[in-house]
Amino acid sequence: MTGLAREDHARAGGSFGQVRGVEVARHYGDPAAEYVSATIAAAVRDRGHRALLLVTGRAPVDTLNGVLAGRMPRPPASPAEGVVRGRAEYSAVLSAKGRVVADARVMWGPVPHEESLWLDVPRPAFEPLLAHLRRYVPPRLAAVEDVSEEAGLLTVMGPGAPALLGELVDSGEGLDVFKGLKEGDYLTSGDGRERVLRTSDVDTPAWDVFTSKGRSRELWRQFLDQGVAPVGAGVWDTLRVEAGRPAFGQDMDESCILSEVGIVDRAVDHAKGCYTGQEVIVRIRDRGHVNRSLRGLHLGECPAPGSDAEIFHEGAVVGRVTSAVNSPRCGGAIALAYVRREVPPGGAVAAGSEDGPSATVRELAPGWAAPPAPSASVGSR
Repeated sequence: MTGLAREDHARAGGSFGQVRGVEVARHYGDPAAEYVSATIAAAVRDRGHRALLLVTGRAPVDTLNGVLAGRMPRPPASPAEGVVRGRAEYSAVLSAKGRVVADARVMWGPVPHEESLWLDVPRPAFEPLLAHLRRYVPPRLAAVEDVSEEAGLLTVMGPGAPALLGELVDSGEGLDVFKGLKEGDYLTSGDGRERVLRTSDVDTPAWDVFTSKGRSRELWRQFLDQGVAPVGAGVWDTLRVEAGRPAFGQDMDESCILSEVGIVDRAVDHAKGCYTGQEVIVRIRDRGHVNRSLRGLHLGECPAPGSDAEIFHEGAVVGRVTSAVNSPRCGGAIALAYVRREVPPGGAVAAGSEDGPSATVRELAPGWAAPPAPSASVGSR
């Protein structure tokens, strides 16, 4: 496994398994307690299994501008003494046919005054992306280096997280500065050891801490000594599905057109110049449609269906499940699934078989997983 050493997770009671092709800690003995900590207290997850690429050279930003579909990051600013503020931009990397090669967060590299880029990439997307970059990035303009083995990434989450982050980055503005960060905004500590970035990949307040591998191990042990709960991949995926965020290697891959995944607004900069796959994305946006799209399913009080379970509507197969979890917040099972366009939001489908559990189709928007408000009874005051 990548990230922290296996022994670090084992000491915390970690139980291991394969998730999207990577061995990770699935849980630490009590997933229900992990979920509570992540939503009402403070919790930490080791995400060092993700890949980190460093792009340097004569013109890394201009060179990658035509490869990445999203907005390119600007150099960070230093409004306060010793504190660097910057922004990571979420982006898709597409084939010429508009299919998803990878998704990544793209940010300025380790030295504020030197042009370089970091690409934070899901591990299942690493090899496809590296092959794509080798094909489309001229070495004389930009060099791509895998620095994953040197890097560490922890995600600190929950309402109690800002107090922990304040010990890492003293911005001079108090703990509210972390709450005020928008998704993708980051602060870097005065000594440059930690970069704290706001993420909305899970449905609880969360911040990613980018640092060295050795430092991430120190912080992991420090947090656990302070009573912060470790969170495994199972609870993380529950919070991710509640947030409506697709994961590469599970909910999207190169078989998917970006427009089907429903993340065009996040992953594409429509104001930029040409990028690989642009023609397909613009044509769908302006003159066409996709036949299926990633939606949310509310299944209620029933076991979560398996990934790849078929979705039925009026006797016909209209889609398949990609991620399914049992959500404490929703009081039942919810899922992400590709559903054909003829099934409208609010439509009823069945999961797994024609007579399987009934599910309601929802558009993936912030708060999509919230249980429906109870209807007022007749005659209520």
